[in-house]
Amino acid sequence: MKGLRNFFESQEKHFKKGGKFEKFYPLFEATETFLFTSGEVTKNPSHVRDALDLKRMMITVVVALIPAVLFAFYNTGLQANAAIQQMNLTSSGTWQGSLLQALGLPFDANNFWSNFIHGALYFLPVYLVAVAVGGFWEVLFAIVRGHEISEGFLVTSLLFPMILPPTIPLWQVAVGISFGVVIGKEVFGGVGMNILNPALTGRAFLFFAYPAQISGDKVWLAVDGISKATPLAKFAEGTFHTAGYSWWDAFYGFIPGSMGETSTLAILIGAAILLITQIGSWRIMLSVVVGMVFMSLTFNLIGSDTNPMFQVSPLWHFVLGGFAFGTVFMATDPVTAAMTKGGKYLYGLLIGIMVVLVRVVNPAYPEGMMLAILFGNVFAPILDKIFVNANIKRRLAKNVV
Repeated sequence: MKGLRNFFESQEKHFKKGGKFEKFYPLFEATETFLFTSGEVTKNPSHVRDALDLKRMMITVVVALIPAVLFAFYNTGLQANAAIQQMNLTSSGTWQGSLLQALGLPFDANNFWSNFIHGALYFLPVYLVAVAVGGFWEVLFAIVRGHEISEGFLVTSLLFPMILPPTIPLWQVAVGISFGVVIGKEVFGGVGMNILNPALTGRAFLFFAYPAQISGDKVWLAVDGISKATPLAKFAEGTFHTAGYSWWDAFYGFIPGSMGETSTLAILIGAAILLITQIGSWRIMLSVVVGMVFMSLTFNLIGSDTNPMFQVSPLWHFVLGGFAFGTVFMATDPVTAAMTKGGKYLYGLLIGIMVVLVRVVNPAYPEGMMLAILFGNVFAPILDKIFVNANIKRRLAKNVV
């Protein structure tokens, strides 16, 4: 490692200002700081030093996502293998299924490794495309602007596959992550300047541009020609009682859905990591849940003879769709969420109320969490402004002689 460090130090002069590779300094700096800690330190006592920087913050989020990622591998394969067994098929009709057969693994829902590897063959290509394309845009904008490359794209590129169905075409993954990074973040000035969550922005673009590949029944099951609605869609149709899913199935994650959103248990493990390390805001998480419980109980009391979503309890809302994942990993995004303490409470309540409103009042779109968070992102600066101005007025009044 010492030899590698010496190599980077000897080449640094070529990438600094005046060097022949000056334009590529952001790429050099990103590679160096990924491998080693920065050699630049503050010496003045006036600086506030903190063990947590942007790099460590983003890496912590990645670590918190690992339980949900691993379960995404398993459940994606489990759903596919279970359907193949149920239909007495010999293959899933996909290259992933052919490769699984070539590896000598059966389409057996009771075989852990068959499920895990089958699911990984769907998740990993989506993730690699998101990393490659998203990384390309990050590097390009950093070089053009002369900025350092932020580690934030590592989180965005991991979050994005988690909120997609397993059958999403890879070219749409490339288009979606491009839209999310460029339009959702870079046009605002890059990391720390965007008002919308880039991963959700990319998914929203795909949802409205290519709805057949991201919202139809067939997209949730990695088997050609077989459709399977999510439990949330079954509730909206009023046919959930025939679906055969229990609340515990949904809590553990043994249900069809976006690859990384199904397991509330895995997501709660990630939430614990974010809360213990103080990366995620407990105020936002708590407020989102409180808003959801309040609104869903309100609809439960009102009731409806024509809309079965009115009867969905808070416990079911909590474990279905992207609610848990959005609450833990999306709503708490430190850039696009509210920053003031009071603003965080109102921001979370707004998202919790909005997600139930969208799910219940508009049963044609039973998910709701994506739109609710993007809606909250737009209002976050306004909520912060209200509390900042109130604090300024309170201090001015206190200091008036």
